[in-house]
Amino acid sequence: MSQSETPEAPNPPSRAPGLLRSSGVVGVMTMLSRVLGLVRDMVIARYFGAGASADAFFVAFKIPNFLRRLFAEGAFNQAFIPVLSAYLTNGSVSEVRGLINAVAGGLGLILLAVTLVAMLGAPVLTGLFAPGFLDDGVKFALASDMLRITFPYLLLISLTAFAGAILNSYDRFAVPAFTPVLLNLAMIGAAIFLSPLMQEPVMALAWGVLIAGALQLFFQLPFLMRLGLMPRPRVDYRHEGVIRILKLMAPALFGVSVSQINLLLDTVLASFLQTGSVSWLYYSDRLSELPLGVFGIAIGTVILPNLSRKHAAQSKEDFAATVDWAVRAVLLIGVPAALALVLLAEPLIATLFHYGAVTDLDVVMSAQSLRAYSLGLLAFMLIKVLAPGFFAREDTKTPVKIGVIAMVANMVFNLALVFPLAHAGLALATSLSAWLNAMLLWRGLAREGAWRPQPGAVRFLLQLLVANVVLAVVILVLSQPVPSWLAASGVDRTLDMAILVAAGAGAYFVALGLVGMRVRHFRRR
Repeated sequence: MSQSETPEAPNPPSRAPGLLRSSGVVGVMTMLSRVLGLVRDMVIARYFGAGASADAFFVAFKIPNFLRRLFAEGAFNQAFIPVLSAYLTNGSVSEVRGLINAVAGGLGLILLAVTLVAMLGAPVLTGLFAPGFLDDGVKFALASDMLRITFPYLLLISLTAFAGAILNSYDRFAVPAFTPVLLNLAMIGAAIFLSPLMQEPVMALAWGVLIAGALQLFFQLPFLMRLGLMPRPRVDYRHEGVIRILKLMAPALFGVSVSQINLLLDTVLASFLQTGSVSWLYYSDRLSELPLGVFGIAIGTVILPNLSRKHAAQSKEDFAATVDWAVRAVLLIGVPAALALVLLAEPLIATLFHYGAVTDLDVVMSAQSLRAYSLGLLAFMLIKVLAPGFFAREDTKTPVKIGVIAMVANMVFNLALVFPLAHAGLALATSLSAWLNAMLLWRGLAREGAWRPQPGAVRFLLQLLVANVVLAVVILVLSQPVPSWLAASGVDRTLDMAILVAAGAGAYFVALGLVGMRVRHFRRR
């Protein structure tokens, strides 16, 4: 089909779906993905536990996954979506297509070159990201071999993020949010069906990552075709839009992905600690990321194109009100989620992972780092909704300054806490630096008038306090001692946890209703 024969790409709807509804769609899809992600981790824990082979895979997977979050879903998305939104608001369809084609060509060429270099230098990358593995030749070689297989995932998933950013800019949020489900399904299938066929069973997980990358990319292409925006890659680094994106991306690499850099530093230092430390941090991080992904990232995903269009239309009051709406939505979910993770750390780890090769010690140690990560959960979520307030206005200088401050602070916290608290100290350092990052972002938006508390802020905070006290009381009354959770069967643990979750969530939302909070208070277009 020729370019002239492609269907006209629609303009963004003048009456876009409500933010609550759009966030709900993304949240539901992300919840499905995260639940399957937990199933994936349960399968991995059952088959591979927290030993040397599991540590090697998590490092081989973390490196491209870290770069994906840093580059594709971090810097690129935050730079590309505001520029694309400006083209959608002020440009023609042909100009939008020209931007997409130029970005596809430039992005694809860079990613291909990076992927080839990384595959050739896999041992160097492994030594850089997990220097503690250098003393264990078998673990180091295994991680390097798997990295050669997993690293092309960065190329595939970055192009997937590019396609998803286009769809999000047209308020097609469901497809990009559903796409990560394919990663979990591929890895579950690889662990169960492929690992028994391989000489080194854990290598199956690496192949599962590569297969997932291809599935995710090809899944989104038909939806781009329906919009008439299927990219025709063209390398043109002189394109005005590409130049703007590149200028925004360089500082954005630091500004939006500091938490990912901090988590990576945890892995580097954890590689020097006792065997299992990398896995304990991984399992606890995965649990803390469930509410972060379902709610924090979902809200951030929805408001970025919305804020970008408001900025392009010079609607300052609506911009500030939208940021405040996002902050309140995060507080509504983030506070009880963090509280529940702190109070139920061992029961949650035991319910999800205490099977097969996972020992009682693994549960206890993972729970320590889960509590530490949970203390920073609200900060992680706030970063996801505050950073778009800068990037939507194409301001990348302020977040990069804040990011550098937070990253340096994290290094100091790491060194101060790793000796007395081991792996849990690394998690706590990440949480402390996240709070510093979030508070500085918040202060910056307030100073520039991009965020202002809307009427009823004090009443909202008091309602939130009452509901969370009720939640804590219900959990403490109904929960059993840790030894009982460790000794119980998988079925009993699952049933008891389901009762706890239902009772806690029910009590929380009933309490919110009794103190006067209603769903209509969060409806916003």
